[in-house]
Amino acid sequence: MSNLALAGMMTFDTTARCRYHPRDSYALWTRAVYHGEQPKVATERWICWLGETMSMERIRVGLIGANPSYSWGAKAHAPAFLALPEYELAAVCTAHAETARETAQHFGIPLAFHDYREMVQSADIDIVVVSVRVPFHHEMTIAALNAGKHVFCEWPLGANLGQATEMASLAKAKGLSHMVGLQTRCAPAVMRVKELVDEGYVGDVLSCHVTHILPGVLERPPYWADLEADPKKGANTLTIHAGHTLDALCFCVAEFQELSAQLSTQVKQWRITGTDEFIETSTPDNVMVQGVLTNGAVVSAHVGRTPWHGAGWRMEIYGLEGAIVISGPGVVTYTDYRLEASTRPERGLVELPIPERLTTVPPEVPTGGPFNLSQALRRFAEGIREGKPVQPDFDVGVTRHHMIEAIERSSREGRTVPVATAARG
Repeated sequence: MSNLALAGMMTFDTTARCRYHPRDSYALWTRAVYHGEQPKVATERWICWLGETMSMERIRVGLIGANPSYSWGAKAHAPAFLALPEYELAAVCTAHAETARETAQHFGIPLAFHDYREMVQSADIDIVVVSVRVPFHHEMTIAALNAGKHVFCEWPLGANLGQATEMASLAKAKGLSHMVGLQTRCAPAVMRVKELVDEGYVGDVLSCHVTHILPGVLERPPYWADLEADPKKGANTLTIHAGHTLDALCFCVAEFQELSAQLSTQVKQWRITGTDEFIETSTPDNVMVQGVLTNGAVVSAHVGRTPWHGAGWRMEIYGLEGAIVISGPGVVTYTDYRLEASTRPERGLVELPIPERLTTVPPEVPTGGPFNLSQALRRFAEGIREGKPVQPDFDVGVTRHHMIEAIERSSREGRTVPVATAARG
């Protein structure tokens, strides 16, 4: 019997909550029933999926930065947009006409540009995704906003706090939707940690300990070396890895009220991968932070790069009534998350399941880099269609830049400093 015939034989609640909008709604219906959902409820959801998907025009995306050889845009953004039914990947822009055509052909994208100024003016796109080197985030985002386009900008939002603040102010002044690529907070496991903390699973939070140690400090690929070596360009261990790591902490527990930090450049010369050339660097490869959160909890954090055998990411949250530990062997933004917790002093930590309801993307979305990004992009589509703010927006990005500025100032001045947040409105 077909799904439509099955639906016709049943009465159903039209207020049923629609969590998914998959291309293949039958696959989701089958999965829901397999995992124990009643066929009637699954059918109600399927009808919602079908109706909502058919009634909404797809949001047309213009992606800046998708070199097929190495870019995050090609590895994560393009696969994510192609798997999400809310979007149509309508245009791509790279620095050169040849790579733009190559990317467009590879992914089946209709339009190819090699000048972002031309692309943001196109009437064939609704949103612009900025996924390029950090020094260009500001100018490209400003151009897209002034062209009346919604913007998703990768993290870091700008090369510095001033740029990020200007981008957020313009987006709000234009009344456009905006999102920054701090997608770790959209990972189901991380969302579950926030739920547990908010529900009082550990009671009042007393302390947190965070580490994120990655390999590869001795060399950089050619396309990253000059970018990461210069701290003024805003793309380094502090801004990228510490930014993502501490954003997950602040999302789950609370923002920093004050902090004391030490930045260190342990390796001052990198080998350029595949060559005998070296480049000097003054960007920090180890970030040490101690602080107090707005809820009174104390924090110790270490984010660093090591030559080999990085231990990955681990966040520990301790409260009056229990403990939560979430960890993963890779980078925090798309690792294999393991969640453990306990509220009983007589036993150790036990692994907790991640509720399926926190996975909001269809099964077509690839694992790895595209997954948490897709979780964020679904929120973004909802915000665009309903005209409402969704996080992580540019204000979240500005708050994170305030934190980074405080870390830099504390390390430079050798003292504890207060941490500001973005003004919303």
